[in-house]
Amino acid sequence: MNEKTMLDDQHYENMIAEESVCNAENLVYEKPSKVLYDTPMHYCPGCGHGVVHRLLAEVIEELGITSDIIGVAPVGCSVLAYNYLNIDMSEAAHGRASAVATGIKRVLPEKYVFSYQGDGDLAAIGTGETIHTCNRGENILILFINNGIYGMTGGQMAPTTLPNMKSTTSPFGRDVETMGSPLKITELVAQLPGTYYVTRQSVHKPVNVRKTKKAILKAFEYQKLKKGTCFIEVVSNCPSNWKMNPVESNKWLDENMLPFYPLGDIKVPDKNLQTDD
Repeated sequence: MNEKTMLDDQHYENMIAEESVCNAENLVYEKPSKVLYDTPMHYCPGCGHGVVHRLLAEVIEELGITSDIIGVAPVGCSVLAYNYLNIDMSEAAHGRASAVATGIKRVLPEKYVFSYQGDGDLAAIGTGETIHTCNRGENILILFINNGIYGMTGGQMAPTTLPNMKSTTSPFGRDVETMGSPLKITELVAQLPGTYYVTRQSVHKPVNVRKTKKAILKAFEYQKLKKGTCFIEVVSNCPSNWKMNPVESNKWLDENMLPFYPLGDIKVPDKNLQTDD
């Protein structure tokens, strides 16, 4: 560091101290310190999981339900969620998170309960558990992260992988004729009478982050009112397995994932149509 840089830095620090701009009333960002551990996350740079973890922490802290909530994380990228969220957490076998969450909620009905699952987990090995949990209207929140691929286990094709999208098990792209069409599980569960609130959001832009937080807040409010199953899909990126940097992956998400998985509410209490709100 040269002398000019040191002088410039000192001038900046003096200016901040004199103007007192770092007062509490001027803060626009504050870490949810009671819920989010001060632990470096293992997620790849640019991954949406970390953003969703933070939103969960914010909502839990703002609602004051830190000691009254239980999360369930199965096998997948989110398997270490308990390392970051200072709440009661339970592990589940691959695909069984909604079944474990059902058991917890029935034994402890006064608790807020949510499962946090990826697309390979929820929409493949856990399809049966997911469908029947939603059909029964279990009073839990299912938080579903959809990045169109198996993220943790090597980038294999998932039920949500787009047509012609390449993966380690579809190196020439997903062939719909032989591999079937991508499964839009969110639209599927929205048709079931047990689901009360079903929405699809994302966290790749600030405006979408705010909408996703609002959706999580609504879901926990509905759970308090014992309305049935709330289902939130978050369309996310996977820079590592998509073989892109974070900026490229967010652009690819916008141009490819979202036309196939359009954002918005799919099932809400007062209407059953998709909106951009």
